[in-house]
Formats: sequence, structure tokens, C-alpha cells
Amino acid sequence: MENAPGDVKGVPEAQREKDIPNGGMEKHADEHKQDVNDASLEKSFHSTEGRSETPVNDLETTEHDTASNGTSYATALKSGLNGQDVEESRLARRPNSQDDDESYPELDDMTLDDYHPPPKTTANGAIRWAPWNVPLKRRLQTLVVLSHCMCIVLTVSLFFALCANPFAWPLLLVYLLHVLSSKAATDGSLKFRSEWFRKSYMWHLFAGYFPAKLHKTHDLPPTRKYIFGYHPHGIISHGAWAAFATDALGFSQKFPGITNSLLTLDSNFRIPLYREYVLAAGVRSVSKESIVNILTKGGPNGEGMGRGVTIVIGGARESLEAQPGQMRLILKERKGFVKIAVRTGADLVPVLAFGENNLYDQLRPGEHPLVHRLQMFVLKVWKFTLPFLHGRGIFNYDVGLMPYRRPLNVVVGAPIKVTQAAVVDQAEINRLHDLYVAELQKLWDRYKDDFMPDRKEEMQILS
Repeated sequence: MENAPGDVKGVPEAQREKDIPNGGMEKHADEHKQDVNDASLEKSFHSTEGRSETPVNDLETTEHDTASNGTSYATALKSGLNGQDVEESRLARRPNSQDDDESYPELDDMTLDDYHPPPKTTANGAIRWAPWNVPLKRRLQTLVVLSHCMCIVLTVSLFFALCANPFAWPLLLVYLLHVLSSKAATDGSLKFRSEWFRKSYMWHLFAGYFPAKLHKTHDLPPTRKYIFGYHPHGIISHGAWAAFATDALGFSQKFPGITNSLLTLDSNFRIPLYREYVLAAGVRSVSKESIVNILTKGGPNGEGMGRGVTIVIGGARESLEAQPGQMRLILKERKGFVKIAVRTGADLVPVLAFGENNLYDQLRPGEHPLVHRLQMFVLKVWKFTLPFLHGRGIFNYDVGLMPYRRPLNVVVGAPIKVTQAAVVDQAEINRLHDLYVAELQKLWDRYKDDFMPDRKEEMQILS
């Protein structure tokens, strides 16, 4: 998934400190946070499926495990569940709650009952195989995620299988003419969008695999239009799909009256059969034409009221920065989406997905410079890249291309009001971009201890 076109290069980077114009940052309660035991911090959830470390606090949770007693997963990471009272640990995290940014509320965290870490690694580092008695629901979750990850391969294979049948040729000819002439991905009409498909039970299984959760922090009036900026890209943006291409996480209930469309590369709508899959999920092209049409057509007033689009701002370039425990965003020079917001009068809404970068491991650029150079060359020439990723397997926890079962918390931030203007002023673009970056920083500072307590570093905004 890519960012909107028209990004401006060479613009001075947005300040990330408290004296950002019109978006001053406040001091947060985490500055007063008590020190925690180093040993408990080292046992992080993103390393539980690695082959050299053990699960969180050496705990193995099963379908019938009741030891957690509804304990917050983040709290468990902090306290170690080694005798420290859970409520004391919760208070220790925020000793002075009145210092928190009042604009962002306390959010519900997942409990240990929602998350199923793998068994401990063996002494010799052998592959850990899944047991035979895994509950059927978890098997179905794996099947749905596998099918989604393989959907391009499956649909293209089916298309070529049909091509091998001469009796299907007349239908295929008509279909290919339709694909070449269709404007469904860019005309803003949202044709072929299926609410039945988006609300299908299989997507609840998909979201439960990680598990994923959508968090609302502010109301979004359905009388406005919105551009949601999703961060980070991760490897495949599974969180963006679960939250915005399906209704598995309850977007329609949390934000009633808003019809949102996840955006992806225009080339995806040239893949036979696969295009029908993404169109049914409400996914549309990330081209400038598509965004403008979606936000200026339809809705109760016929001018886009109550519509929204979700753009994965960092794009393919940001996917190369996806490493567990890190949050590196390609955003400093990405201002094309702000321009379109001013042109259409759409409010900007930052979205931060805690855990997106933890779903896969990939080669680190610093350790494999030649591979990184090749990836950047492919990105420059063909506008996409394929990270050399590593995940878990279907029947094991260590080897494969399936995403890890690690928690995903997608937090929707406060809207930044944008005034529509026919003439785009660069000073206004810079001001709105600064406000957007400042709001992202607020989201990070407010919820990093809740949803990313085992982080390796603070959030970084890169060029």
C-alpha cells in the first residue's frame, strides 16, 4: 500500500518537540514513571516466538488457563506476575494520572486470555511444533489468515486454470475487456463494495488470530469527511486490513455514519479475480483521482459528507524499516495527503497501530547493506519492494511466512480540522503537517506504555 501522489520534497522537517507551531506537545506522565525490573522488560511479547528467548515470564497460556484473571497484557509485561500486585503495578505505571494528556482517554488493553504465546524455546533451539490439540477456532483463524496472505497466488492460479479450458474463453474475453475498461477503483462510486463480505464471520477469525483491536479516542461527526493516515506500514499492513477493509473490529459501530475505504496501489486492480476480492472489501486506488472522487462524491449531500479514506502514508519505503520493537515512520517529506485534504476539505485523522511491526522479522539494512541496496533499486524503478521477511509456519512457531500471533492495537487519534481551499497555500500545508506530526507524537507518548511496553526505542520520524 502506498501514499498519495504529489508528495513535496525538500520541505523543512516538522519539529517533534514541544514548541511545534500550533501543536505544542505536553509533558506526559511517563516522564515520572517508576523504574521496572530489567528482567521483566527483557521478556517481551515480540520475542516470544523467536528461537533464542522464552515467552513472557515463562508463561504458557492455554484455552483453559485462568491464572491471568483478566490481567492486562501490558501490565503483565511490566510486573512480571511474579508476586507484585497487579493493581500496584498499574498505579506504578501512572503514579500521577492527572499529568496525562487530557485529550486522550484511558483505553482498554487486551488481557492475557486474549493472547496465546507459543511454548518456551528448547535448549537446543529446535523447531517448536504446534500440538495436535489446538482448539478448532484457532485452526480456523490460521486458515483464514493463510488464505488472505495467499489470495493473489490463489486468484491468479484460478484465472490461468480457467484459461486452460477452451469453453471458458468467451467468458474470459468479456471479463478481460471489463477489467481493462472498468473505473470502479477510481470513480468514487464505491461500486462492488459488499457490506456482507466486509462483515463476514471469517474476518472476525482473521482479527482474532493476532488478536487485533480497534481503539476509539474521539468522536468523528458524520457531517465531515476524513483522511485517516495509517502508521506504520509494517510488512503487509494486516492491521489496516482488519480495521478498515473489514468490519471485524467494529468500525461501523465506533464511527457510525462514516463510510471508509482503505486505499492501495492502482496496479492491484489489474490482477484478474484478485481485483474483485479487494473491491468487495471496499478497497480503492490510492491515486489522486480516486481520493478526490471518493471525498467529493456520494454521501447524504452528494459531496462526500460522511466519507473517509485510509492511506498507509509510509508506503513501500516504510516497510523496509519495519522491525519488531521499533516505530520508524517515513513522514517528514510526505505532504501529498495534506494537499488533498485541503483541496477536498477532509479532516486529517492520525492512526497508530501498535504491534504492526512485530508481526514479521526481516533482514536488517545495517547488517545486510547489499540486500538493502537491491531493495531500494527495485523500489525506485518499479515503485514497490518485497522485504526479505520471516515469520512462523502453519504447524510450527519458528519457520514460515505466516505472521506471528502478536497483539495488534490500532488507535484512532483526534481529528485535525481542515478548511477547504481551491488554492493550496504551502504555509498552510506545512502548518497542518506539523499539527499532524504533533498529534502522532501525542498518540505515541500517551499509549506507548500501554501497548508497546517492550519497545527497543522511541518513535522516529524519518525522511
